[in-house]
Amino acid sequence: MNLLDAMTAYVRVAELGSYTRAAETLDLSRTRISRLIMELESHLGVRLLQRTTRRLHLTEAGESYLARAQGILQSLEEAEAELGAGSTEVCGRLRVNGPMSFGMRFLSPVITRFMLEHPALEVRLDLNDRRVDLLEEGYDLAIRIGSLPDSSLVVRRLARCRMVPCASPDYLARFGEPRTLAELAEHRCLRYRTARGSDWQFGSERLAVHGPLESNNGDVLTQAAEAGLGIAHQPSFLIHESIRSGRLVPLLIEEASVTIGIHGVYPARRHLPAKVERLLDFLAEAWGDPPEWEREMGLSPLAQ
Repeated sequence: MNLLDAMTAYVRVAELGSYTRAAETLDLSRTRISRLIMELESHLGVRLLQRTTRRLHLTEAGESYLARAQGILQSLEEAEAELGAGSTEVCGRLRVNGPMSFGMRFLSPVITRFMLEHPALEVRLDLNDRRVDLLEEGYDLAIRIGSLPDSSLVVRRLARCRMVPCASPDYLARFGEPRTLAELAEHRCLRYRTARGSDWQFGSERLAVHGPLESNNGDVLTQAAEAGLGIAHQPSFLIHESIRSGRLVPLLIEEASVTIGIHGVYPARRHLPAKVERLLDFLAEAWGDPPEWEREMGLSPLAQ
């Protein structure tokens, strides 16, 4: 038995309350996780977990061992981070999460270049628009866009973009161009659905909008706007090519110019692993300030 592997498996199962979820975060089979914990219990001579058909319960010995094991693993992680900070080699495994549309266009290509420069690095890149729990799901880094809730995570801003209301020339020819937020609210609006609803946010002001299409994917709304279905309110990284080509036209509404941040977030640690720090630096440099999606739009400079 590898004691460190068994300890890691036990801590993950205890924290997540599930063999299956622990197996997913550690990239192991559920059978392997179960075997490691059985071997650990045999090695220690105590029962750590009580298994029922519905959930797992830690025994008194399991609670005590969990606290010690978490401390040991944290110390090992910090020791590796200290050594890695002085090393020029980026290696090991790195789990990264990002939003779907931005990830396909801008995150994935940069990570590919980063891996070509660091061939000893293994990366698992998951793209979705769900706000993942970094600690529970085992991510080292997530890319998040827009305002962030208060949390224990560390935040580093990597780039900026702006939210732009836009429509096709055909739509504007048929329905006219709104010049104020009040006029905008009367138009056919294509709404992006989040957990907080589908109203449009302009700084501290929320605008209730209505229209024929709602989606949780920005590409869907961009295509619908290009087809003339309505007005979209999209981040510049998603529509810069459409605006440059003339398929979409940005609306000149002064109150609608809202700049948002593109952030890297990661769990708080005493020592940030070198591979995470190097990737953050690489992303910030690759995206630039202003980033390419802003330079290509021909709009006024981004607000600081």
